[in-house]
Amino acid sequence: MTTQSVVLLLLFLGVLLLLSYPLGKFIAKIADDQASVPGMSWLRWLEKGLYRLAGVKSDTGMGWKQYAVALLIFNTLGALAVYAVQRLQAWLPLNPQGLANVSMDSSLNTAVSFVANTNWQGYAGEATMSYLTQMLALAGQNFFSAATGIAVVFALIRGFSRHSATSIGNFWTDITRSTLYLLLPLSVIFAGFLMGQGVIQNFSGYKDVQLIDPVSYSQAKQGTDGQPLKDDKGAVVMETLTTSTQTLAMGPVASQEAIKLLGTNGGGFFNANSAHPYENPSYLSNFMQMIAIFLIPAALCFSFGHMVGDMRQGWAVLTAMTILFVAMTLTVMFSEQQTHPVLASMNIDQASSALQAGGNMEGKETRFGISASSLFVAVTTAASCGAVNAMHDSLMPIGGLVPIVLMQFGEVVFGGVGSGLYGMLIFAILAVFIAGLMIGRTPEYLGKKIQAFEMKMTSIAILVTPVLVLAGTAIAVMSEAGRAGILNPGAHGFSEVLYAFTSAANNNGSAFAGLSANTPFYNIMLAIAMWFGRFAMIVPVLAIAGSLAGKKRLEANAGTMPTHGTMFIALLVGTVVLISVLNYVPALALGPVVEHLQLIAK
Repeated sequence: MTTQSVVLLLLFLGVLLLLSYPLGKFIAKIADDQASVPGMSWLRWLEKGLYRLAGVKSDTGMGWKQYAVALLIFNTLGALAVYAVQRLQAWLPLNPQGLANVSMDSSLNTAVSFVANTNWQGYAGEATMSYLTQMLALAGQNFFSAATGIAVVFALIRGFSRHSATSIGNFWTDITRSTLYLLLPLSVIFAGFLMGQGVIQNFSGYKDVQLIDPVSYSQAKQGTDGQPLKDDKGAVVMETLTTSTQTLAMGPVASQEAIKLLGTNGGGFFNANSAHPYENPSYLSNFMQMIAIFLIPAALCFSFGHMVGDMRQGWAVLTAMTILFVAMTLTVMFSEQQTHPVLASMNIDQASSALQAGGNMEGKETRFGISASSLFVAVTTAASCGAVNAMHDSLMPIGGLVPIVLMQFGEVVFGGVGSGLYGMLIFAILAVFIAGLMIGRTPEYLGKKIQAFEMKMTSIAILVTPVLVLAGTAIAVMSEAGRAGILNPGAHGFSEVLYAFTSAANNNGSAFAGLSANTPFYNIMLAIAMWFGRFAMIVPVLAIAGSLAGKKRLEANAGTMPTHGTMFIALLVGTVVLISVLNYVPALALGPVVEHLQLIAK
């Protein structure tokens, strides 16, 4: 472990804490649906105007079923809108490249992906999506999917804080206030910062620039039908071409980049994502992009403390998240700073940048080096973001194990905007239930008894993603259509499939790459995993919120287990790790673990 890596990690956590603490208090004011937001009361007229325009009674509370129905309707309509824009983009404005309509299966996958806050991309953004599609459909859902997650965590926290109530809030109010007072202002500020760093923001057509030296490359020769030509033996016929120009993609990138990161959406305007210099041009922009990914998830922990009237509860949850994050980050940093055995045996010097002194530089940007790339790997997969600044497929086996495990924790290590906190609170409910069994009394959390209904819903919320991941992976590796997309045989190929379904079902969106996933099989299978991974968890969470809100809040007594001390934090961390181990160890053993053993045996 290098000093640079440790200093970078400590600096990252320090800046994150400095920014997230005051933001958490601000978000708690946003969650108070009847109050003006300090410093932003001038927007109150717009908020009320939106309610009148939509015919929403903002002062009317909803039970959990009404809340869930409104949420599902809103997101279903959003998915249909994103699908329609993709299918019609060839005839819509702001398409200077004249890009064609997106295929049915890819449009379905992308629509579900962006609505579910997954942002899985089986396409190259600059070659597939018009400016209108990127701005209106994709960036629009980046706001709405993030606001949906925040609304759900608001509802769950109200379940803990309210007494004998039938309402958990109003979905329309929560999503409006989250967007208007939090996501939009932060995105405007961050987009301005990114433009100052060099991220582009324009509506220009793509630019052809002259290369200093001509470049020769090989590609499959195309027939008159547009398909690759093959010789008598069935092999693809290759041709060598030379070019003296390069096409540089343009577009409104900074505006989409800001909400992509702040909303833990992921995805990218360009296929290279945050490794592209037009999306992530400098070391400072790289650092601030990582801060942006964690900013709202960390702040929500403090909002939780404010809303339940005990800041120690927020600190306890944040501490549990931080312990898991630091342990996994140090693991991937250590792994990537080891020289690759195969390259070392060939006497290849892997130290190619002043930012790193050796190690596995394959698939990483020399602008960022190993330390910043490894930290980004952990940040983007701990949060359900999916933005990447390095090729995860090129990580060392143990380095590749880390992002998979972080996602398989259930995206609760900071996690997505809203979804990370409500996921961790579900684990907290399970933890106090386990503790209750140990001491032989009815478990309580924040003064609310945890009974049969809450445990049934908790079980559903925790088990739905492992079922989707493991079943989807099994179907893919057993079916011909699934195996056809695997480009790397053996353990690494299995890891690619496992990573894809883990990313989809846990709504992360990053990819191991090396898997040809833009096919009807994977587009449909992953869309199913993304949709149910999102909403089959949200509905049980809302059911728990409704049940808890209707209960009286009990006063702590001598037999009450403290849920803010070291023992509870250890129990919470242990519960998260134990559940993941029980669910996924056999699958992990077939993928990255076997690959690691094969590598060190060479």
